[in-house]
Amino acid sequence: MFHKKGNIFHRTRQGTISQAEYREAISAALVHDLGGAGRAAKTITKWTGVNDRTAKNWILGYYGPSGEHLIELMRHSDTVLAVVLKLAGRDNALAEEQVKHFRHELRVVLDSLDAIYGTQDE
Repeated sequence: MFHKKGNIFHRTRQGTISQAEYREAISAALVHDLGGAGRAAKTITKWTGVNDRTAKNWILGYYGPSGEHLIELMRHSDTVLAVVLKLAGRDNALAEEQVKHFRHELRVVLDSLDAIYGTQDE
């Protein structure tokens, strides 16, 4: 709810994250995937269309991306996607998708092995 004086939005539920937690989590995900501010900023700029300074601010955790920029980061970075789902308390959704992906990849590998060596019953 907004107060009459100012526009600070106060949390009313348990479990919501702070702005600082959000910024730190996104920063850590970006650093994990892309490294430090130099080349990483250029990659983020390509992904999102933001300027270099904005990308560096995200990497350093001074600010966090919002809306469409966050979606673009999630589109390109599995780590950012995982962090956002974890912050939302939905990390089990990612785990289910990862299991589906790994099962598919395993089937591809097994089919390739069968094609190379033929099916052998043990």
